[in-house]
Amino acid sequence: MKNLLFIIVLILSISFQSCKEATSNSELIGEIEVISPQQVYDAVHDNDTVQLVDVRTKEEFTDSHLKGAQNICVTDDDFDEKVKTLDKSKPVYVYCKKGGRSANAAKKLKKMGFSKVYDMEGGILLWEEKKLETEK
Repeated sequence: MKNLLFIIVLILSISFQSCKEATSNSELIGEIEVISPQQVYDAVHDNDTVQLVDVRTKEEFTDSHLKGAQNICVTDDDFDEKVKTLDKSKPVYVYCKKGGRSANAAKKLKKMGFSKVYDMEGGILLWEEKKLETEK
């Protein structure tokens, strides 16, 4: 009987801990807004004060990038150090090729205390598909 009670308490404890972690992650992700390329365009077009970050490699950035973007590669070891130059109190827009790396970068930025992080849906591929302008 004591063993059964112990097992039930153990299972409930593990369940509550899992729920708590899931809630924390959802709250973090909930603060990251995934927005369309058009919404990013509307926010950054002719606005030099916006923090627009291309999180792809330097080579990908050199190929083409969004006007006004700065390149801080999320897979580089010094990513955390480089993003410290950004203003945490201002919105940050991030993008990559398809959306995977920018989602990772957005999570890192939120964990570092950035107040508002926007992740561009579909990356630069969707941007180009929508016939929006890029630079080389």
